[in-house]
Amino acid sequence: MSEPRAAEPRAGPTAVDLGHLGLDRGGHLLLKRALAGVAVGERLAVRGRDPHLALHLAVWCRAQGHEFAPAVEADPADLVGHVTRRTDQAGRWRGAERAGDARAAGDAVASHPSARWGLAARGATVEAGGPAFDFPLGDRRTVWADEAARLYEQAAAAQWDPATAIAWSEPFVLADEVEDAVVQVMTYLVENETAALLVPARFLAQLHPHFREVMQLLAVQTADEARHIEVFTRRALLRRDQLGLSTVGGQLSLKTLVDEPDFALASFLLSVLGEGSFLSLLWFLHRNAPDPVTAEVARLAAQDEARHVAFGLAHLCRHAGEEPALRARLAAAVERRHDALRHTAGLNEEVFDALVLLAAGSWQPEAIERGHAAVVDLTRDMDEGRRRRLRRLGFTDGEAEALSSLHTRNFM
Repeated sequence: MSEPRAAEPRAGPTAVDLGHLGLDRGGHLLLKRALAGVAVGERLAVRGRDPHLALHLAVWCRAQGHEFAPAVEADPADLVGHVTRRTDQAGRWRGAERAGDARAAGDAVASHPSARWGLAARGATVEAGGPAFDFPLGDRRTVWADEAARLYEQAAAAQWDPATAIAWSEPFVLADEVEDAVVQVMTYLVENETAALLVPARFLAQLHPHFREVMQLLAVQTADEARHIEVFTRRALLRRDQLGLSTVGGQLSLKTLVDEPDFALASFLLSVLGEGSFLSLLWFLHRNAPDPVTAEVARLAAQDEARHVAFGLAHLCRHAGEEPALRARLAAAVERRHDALRHTAGLNEEVFDALVLLAAGSWQPEAIERGHAAVVDLTRDMDEGRRRRLRRLGFTDGEAEALSSLHTRNFM
């Protein structure tokens, strides 16, 4: 990339009057501005009344590469001396590099931004000699989605305050066993959302800031998950002092997500398969909630989760389009996770039974039968959603059916 050009000298005076200002109080700005209008090799007369100005000018000129000649006795009383410009304004910036195009989008975004661009804003001029940062996720193909900017704008506009968005004090009465079922489901949601926070947070620190739209979107995504953890916990403790049960099988399932080191694979397992299935669960809870607080908590969380799924699909569709072999890696990741969890129980029976009770609404045998059928329909809806998203990634109908069937029974 070409070096920044030296500024063309402006037509202007060959003298500058700093008045009472010293270089230690902002006078250097007036001096630099005046020097910009002087050609290299020419002199600038400096006037001023600060008693230390001559000393400061000598030091400043040495640091900047210019030459200073103090005034002599015959010069006017307010003349401090002459500064001869010896370097051009771009001297310090020789070898600098522009960090891409600030307005770039899509394929115009740098495919492999330099490690030495570091934290510089996209489009900034980066001084040579800076440190190289270690950003493992520095390949546009791996992380980029054209939809990231739109999804970030949508996410920023849709942020909601847990304290005011939900009517926590709205009165309702539930039977003890129904309240216990809500608490158990909320406990399950909290641990799943904790995994959904940790995964993007880990990769966020590895992402090259040049991909600022993706960085911002992942940051909002982690904020979404933190808010979900808050509201699910608050609903669980609304009428109870303790939360419910957490099983070994559930923890093992989530650990496979947290431990996945590859961004594409982790995004696939979490967003496309896990959060996509979770989205069906949240809308199920919204429809079958026994109280208005639970219904609103589920609705607001579902709206956020839909964006997370949309980004996961968007960047993986683009990635798969540029790297067709990615689909084989995604399929292998599903199979590895299935093998790792094949001896676990999957969704704990307490959560399953709680969902049946919430859908039933009562303990009447006919109601329980309806509730059980509703949960079975939920699992079928999750499967259909996974197949649909897998087909969007380019898998055949048969491949999508097989991979969906291998997804963890813990939903996430």
